[in-house]
Amino acid sequence: MNETLRLLRERKSVRAYTDRPISEEEVSIILEAAVQAPTAGNQQLYTILRITDPERKRRLSESCDHQPFIAEAKLVLVFLADCLKWYSAFEAAGCSPRRPGPGDLMLAVTDAVIAAQNAVVEASSLGIGSCYIGDIMENIEEQREILGLPEWVFPAAMVVFGYPTEQQMKREKPVRSPLSQVVSENVYERKDTAGLREMLEGKAGQVPYEQWIRAFCRRKYHSDFSREMSRSVEKALEAFRDWRDEDGRT
Repeated sequence: MNETLRLLRERKSVRAYTDRPISEEEVSIILEAAVQAPTAGNQQLYTILRITDPERKRRLSESCDHQPFIAEAKLVLVFLADCLKWYSAFEAAGCSPRRPGPGDLMLAVTDAVIAAQNAVVEASSLGIGSCYIGDIMENIEEQREILGLPEWVFPAAMVVFGYPTEQQMKREKPVRSPLSQVVSENVYERKDTAGLREMLEGKAGQVPYEQWIRAFCRRKYHSDFSREMSRSVEKALEAFRDWRDEDGRT
């Protein structure tokens, strides 16, 4: 097995870190990997915030579902879907740009998350653990205030990094669904009840599948944080709705 495939297979979320710092050289390597990521039209529709201020880290640890390990992480990066910088460049050049729309936001989110994953993989190659924090999309008003985010800039992902504790290194990676249950050929194949169970049952571990799937639905799909995330994304989308040109063209 080649080294890249090994890293991808072994990588897991790490939420507990040793006191070992991440050097500035290592930070630079991680960030350089991020900006080398694939990007739509070479636009790099993202901005990366490195959070070094302890108070901001503390506030993010609270606003992102009260998770203290965020404040304890040695490196905190927020990947912003940034639809403002190109709009500003077009405007400065006299291009009379239309307002950014939902499609621009989706493209920028894709760019930002691809860059984040490059950073995660590079960190793994250095022995540095990481964890995505999806909660950065919640409480959008508070996140904007903490991070100083203007209109048309959206926090697509936050990743925290640190050297894993021994317990974290030994912790077993959660089971992923097999390729046969995830990959379809040419067209979408909607699974029946038996197919869905076959795809997901391995994630239930020793818990009976029906008990596990109902509990998972309550914990994730019907949770307060899931509803808050939808509210926050809907709130962010408000800035992207009036996106047509003055003559009404899309």
